[in-house]
Amino acid sequence: MSDPAAYHRGFARLTAHTVDPLLNLVRKSRSPRLLDLGCGTGVVSEAALALGAEVTAVDDDLDMLEFTARRLPHAQVRLASLPELPYPEATFDAVAGNFVINHVNDLPAALAELHRVLRPGGTLALSWWKAGELTATEVLSAAIEAAGMPWAPPARPFAVYETPAAFTKALRAEGFDGAAVDTIRWRHRADLGAWWADVIAAGGPASAPSPGSRPR
Repeated sequence: MSDPAAYHRGFARLTAHTVDPLLNLVRKSRSPRLLDLGCGTGVVSEAALALGAEVTAVDDDLDMLEFTARRLPHAQVRLASLPELPYPEATFDAVAGNFVINHVNDLPAALAELHRVLRPGGTLALSWWKAGELTATEVLSAAIEAAGMPWAPPARPFAVYETPAAFTKALRAEGFDGAAVDTIRWRHRADLGAWWADVIAAGGPASAPSPGSRPR
């Protein structure tokens, strides 16, 4: 069982750096109906609520959802994940997914579903880790290898789509016109001992992400 509080202190703080860029386009809308895809502990939902959005937060982890529901009582929280979302067509004005899309096994199917639940002209904002970057998974892999522990890092079916050209092509194939990809870098400062303890408590190195799950 994962520890959402530890996840919030560790992984969520690492991934919160990209929330503002994700929501930049959303800021241009007035009180949009926003879907926070793979919400985790709700860092995107919290920021979107502060902008006046009507927020629906989904994840496939009940512990995370209960944690988010307690933190953010004004968000609608529901168990759901790609590639099938329990909403009618054109339900949302915007979808934001912070480090989630890189965990889906079938990207075209996932994008087609996001296109279905977005209204025409709606906003889609997604982030992902580039392979080889110093991410939480990369840190875990290096540490476990150095310790001589057996562990296979999760598969990366998204790797063939992670370049700007490949991802924009996939978006356009599913009806998203005007797609663009930006590279974002940031410096994350943390107490290494506390961060490592939170990473392990949040699920540990044996925790492999499932389709539509929270960011790793």
